[in-house]
Amino acid sequence: MALSEDHPGERAAADPIRLLAIRETPLSLDEVHRAVGDDAAGGTALFVGTVRNHDGGSDVAALGYSAHPTAEAELRRVAEKVAADFPVRALAAVHRVGTLTVGEAAVIVAVSCPHRGEAFEACRRLIDDLKHQVPLWKHQTFADGTEEWVGAC
Repeated sequence: MALSEDHPGERAAADPIRLLAIRETPLSLDEVHRAVGDDAAGGTALFVGTVRNHDGGSDVAALGYSAHPTAEAELRRVAEKVAADFPVRALAAVHRVGTLTVGEAAVIVAVSCPHRGEAFEACRRLIDDLKHQVPLWKHQTFADGTEEWVGAC
């Protein structure tokens, strides 16, 4: 059977944005993965950003994220742009705010597309644009007592 670029499954879904949120509660990998399930998707790419125990050569003792009130609207704008630029079947992105511990998920993004290459590219764009454009800030306290604010955008 010949491949057909005209098959509806080869195109983006009409409404591919399935889950967008900024939350104070722990994030669920299973929830995000379920949200991007699509029978027409041949590839699903998922990225999980976790709190690491070091940054810039220093040990991290505590970490917290805060968000501007427009953060969810900006997250939607980023997601819509990714969905417009790739044949996205389903897309999800959730980011944590509040106090997190080492090893916890701070952000989870996932994209499903007809093919794996598209899914990888779309997922990479989604996390990169989220980090650069959504107004979220990270406050790190280091083991030596120093502190640092890091702006995501």
